[in-house]
Amino acid sequence: MGDSLGWRQKFAVLIPSTNTSVQPEFDAMRPAGVTNHISRIRIPNIALNDDADFQRLITLIADAQDEAVDAVMSCEPDRLVLGISAETFWDGLKASRDLKKHLEERTKLPVSMGSEACAAAFAALGMKRLGVVTPYQPVGDRNVQRFFEESGFEVRRIKGLKCESPVKIAHVSEAALRDALIEVDGDDIDGIVQVGTNLAMARLAGSAEIWLKRPVVAINTAIYWHALRESGITDRMSGFGALLEKY
Repeated sequence: MGDSLGWRQKFAVLIPSTNTSVQPEFDAMRPAGVTNHISRIRIPNIALNDDADFQRLITLIADAQDEAVDAVMSCEPDRLVLGISAETFWDGLKASRDLKKHLEERTKLPVSMGSEACAAAFAALGMKRLGVVTPYQPVGDRNVQRFFEESGFEVRRIKGLKCESPVKIAHVSEAALRDALIEVDGDDIDGIVQVGTNLAMARLAGSAEIWLKRPVVAINTAIYWHALRESGITDRMSGFGALLEKY
């Protein structure tokens, strides 16, 4: 007999300890029979004033990651789901693939992560030319752009919000996110993607598709969609945009 609540899938969800958006957004998208089990990568809420600070944040996450992975494995999950964004884009496509391979080998589980999930979402939605919104400093934006371009996509515009700390990322308002979407929008793009898993944008992305009249992919939606579909779960859900509703 399987798990009484997670009888379809138990997802081990890895997030930084500073992140307060992934857990509620993933839970809002969770169909019956799927359960989310959060493991926190313990990092301090450091100031993010420049590229050097942001690089230090990536190092802190990488150094603490495996401990958090090992901690969640004792619940015997079915899939590892990374509720982390920047690390999965860092240093380009090869580094992203290497990270996934490391996690697969450590856990012996299938892995869903933001970089690969975004690429799969773009393919489903027919997005080639992108507008991008991030919470990052410029070094983070450069790494996101590098990954997308090495993956065969074209970044036409990117807006980094330069959030002051990891926790402050979750404080960005829907109004500020709306303004950022408008800033990167244009007739020369196929769609918009928001990265940075602590930006709460899953529901806004769904509504933004109506008034922007093009796909808008929130990374948390892309990650969870990828985890569900790769697990053979095809439930369609409204309120989060075309990706979960139609694909």
